[in-house]
Amino acid sequence: MSEFHGDEQSHGAEQQDAGQAQATLSSHGTAVRSGEEALRERHVARAHSASARTRGACRCAGVEADPAAVIAVPTEAASKAANALRLSADALAALADGAPDPAADARHARNAAAASVLAAQIARSHGTGALSDAAYQAALKASQAAGLAAGKEGLGRSEVLNAEAEAAETAAVAAAEAAGWL
Repeated sequence: MSEFHGDEQSHGAEQQDAGQAQATLSSHGTAVRSGEEALRERHVARAHSASARTRGACRCAGVEADPAAVIAVPTEAASKAANALRLSADALAALADGAPDPAADARHARNAAAASVLAAQIARSHGTGALSDAAYQAALKASQAAGLAAGKEGLGRSEVLNAEAEAAETAAVAAAEAAGWL
C-alpha cells in the first residue's frame, strides 16, 4: 500500500503514469487513427491518465485508502477515496479484458474520469485556493467530456468527441499538476 502513503516513489510513479498517458493522448491529436484497437488505445490512455489523477489527488489530500475496501454509502473522506480508487482500478481492469469494443471502452474511460472527480473533490476540500478549485473544475470537465464521448451520440467512436475528451483530460492533468496533486 505504499503508493497511498505519499512517499516520493509513488508520487514519481503517478507522474510517470500521467506522463505516459499524456504522451499517448498527444500522439492522437495529429493523426486520425482507425480501427477498434486504435480506439481502445485512446480510451485506455484517458483511463490511465484519470486513474493517475485519482491516486494523486487522494495522496495529496493525505487520504490513505485501500481500494479493496468497499463501503456501500461512503460518508467519510477515506471511504470516498477508497471507492474512487476501487472504481478507477475496476475501469482499468475492465479495459484489459476482452476484445476491443469502442462503446464499452469509452464507458470504462468515463468511469475512471468520474472516479477522478470524486478524488478531486476530496483533495479540494483539503487544499485551499484557486489552483485546487481549478483542478477540481478541470476534473469535472474531463469527466463530462468523457461522458459525451461514451454517450449515445459518440458510442466511443466519434473522432470529434474523443478529441474533446482527450483535450479535457490533458487540461485536467495540467490543472492537477499545477495544484500539486501530481
